[in-house]
Amino acid sequence: MSKETEKQRWQRNFADLLQELRVAQTGVQILFAFLLTLPFSAGFDRTTDFQRDVYIVALLAAAGATAMIISPVAFHRALFRQGRKPELVRFAHRMASGGLVLMLISMVSAVMLVTDFVLPWWVALLLSGITGVWFLTFWAVLPFSRRNWGDDDLDDDEDTPT
Repeated sequence: MSKETEKQRWQRNFADLLQELRVAQTGVQILFAFLLTLPFSAGFDRTTDFQRDVYIVALLAAAGATAMIISPVAFHRALFRQGRKPELVRFAHRMASGGLVLMLISMVSAVMLVTDFVLPWWVALLLSGITGVWFLTFWAVLPFSRRNWGDDDLDDDEDTPT
């Protein structure tokens, strides 16, 4: 088995990152579409000032997440065939990470908005907090606590872009 070149490794890292972004992009676009239509639905006029504020946070966070998760495509277009794949991978990694943070904020805010509309405030707050902890567990705690898996495997080709 031949070792991959540095250029091949950067290309593989970029392809892997794009695949991850496709998954995140779908989720954030669905959430963003839901949030865009919400003010036009029946019952939105019954929301409180607090719920409208939470809605704005959710909407703007979803918009920001969408922009960050899609931005590697624009960056790739600008750097196309310039041999700057390492720079592109590092940028895409940062944008994906930032996009996930904004997506978390948007999702927890959306849960808060909906649960506060249909449940008592304290229950909505509790469920939103649990949702935030749940996402952080699967998106941060578990992945970062498992970063050293396979360190003893010299043939592991999972490289973390910086």
